[in-house]
Amino acid sequence: MTFSKYLFLFSFLTLLACSQSQNSTNSSADITAEDIAVHVEFLAADELNGREAGTADEAVAANYIADLFRDYGLEPAGDDRTFFQEFTINTSILNNPHSTDTTGEKRLSKNVVGLLQGTGDSEELIIVGAHYDHLGYGEFGSLYRGETPRIHNGADDNASGTAGLIELAEYLSKNRPETDVLFLAFSGEEMGLLGSAHYVDEPTVELDNAIAMINMDMIGRMDDMKLMIFGIGTSADWESILTEANTDSLNLDLVEDGTGASDHTSFYYKNIPVLHYFTDTHSDYHRPSDDVEYINNEGIAMAISHLSRVIGHLDTIDKEQFAFIEAPGEQRQSMRLEGPTLGVLPDYGYDGKGMKITGTNPGQAAANAGLQGGDVIIGLGGVELEDIYGYMGALNALEKGQLTTITILRDGAEITLDLQL
Repeated sequence: MTFSKYLFLFSFLTLLACSQSQNSTNSSADITAEDIAVHVEFLAADELNGREAGTADEAVAANYIADLFRDYGLEPAGDDRTFFQEFTINTSILNNPHSTDTTGEKRLSKNVVGLLQGTGDSEELIIVGAHYDHLGYGEFGSLYRGETPRIHNGADDNASGTAGLIELAEYLSKNRPETDVLFLAFSGEEMGLLGSAHYVDEPTVELDNAIAMINMDMIGRMDDMKLMIFGIGTSADWESILTEANTDSLNLDLVEDGTGASDHTSFYYKNIPVLHYFTDTHSDYHRPSDDVEYINNEGIAMAISHLSRVIGHLDTIDKEQFAFIEAPGEQRQSMRLEGPTLGVLPDYGYDGKGMKITGTNPGQAAANAGLQGGDVIIGLGGVELEDIYGYMGALNALEKGQLTTITILRDGAEITLDLQL
């Protein structure tokens, strides 16, 4: 794209963002699917080329979020009294996580940070976050195996969570809690939680004042009213709060894990109680097909409405009453895959031994081996698996093209199958 064409596109998108921002500012004080749809469609438009971290397209998305934060009356809480916190990405390390090369391409990326002042005088705060970056044309992290590069719009991952963040900021600006609320839109998540890791290392607020951190990542595919919420093992009070807030009769799947492949993990390791809102994975994950036509905006609105009620509960709690506890089981700093993939869809709500799957991707290793939705993977390459973390560790030790075995439980029977990676 020539510079003149890019300048025209940037100007057009800026005008569109301002128009949408004005419409959002004039909208009702309710959480609505219509407002959410506007944000998802802007962020997941082809014109933003997949919002890859450290690109000009990421900057357009960041400016869109910052402009709305400003319209809603949030205070800039980034660097130098701006809405932005900048950090550097070294792409040579992304291509090889074990590299010590510091001479590769470096990109400047940014988190968007806005503070909503509460009506009270406490210094305590609630942190709400979502990542707004995605995969661009799939250079880092794509599961697409086609020959022609294609835009990965990331409508669910994570325009959905970012739209929820924006909508919640507007709603709370018109229904202010007593407690301050810090809104964080992270970049670099898809490259390894880089934005949130940078934020907790160089916070712009005092993290010791944080009551909790709530993360929204992939909340756009609600089906049968199902909403998964991770992190309930990080505070003794989470389960009762989440259940009491469920006035919409959502089918809540509450999971104890305090870590995972999203930005709440960075805050868990700072001993802050966390939650992660999630409507489950799907076959379009990290592929060009994760697009707006599959988004359930009404479902996002229901998830955000539930979250707003959770914030209402936290607003009545002193930090001393809401102690952090370590989540049971083994917690991991990262869930990044560095080896081959099987093409399975994990059941993230499963808490038994092994890793249960909800389905397989046609033409990939698991489907070719005969795996089916409902199978529980209990062994891979001769390694016995305890959970999803053990699965990912075993998979990272294998190589693409390798012939090995996989052991599953199906209808109570243990089956071992040949597996060609």
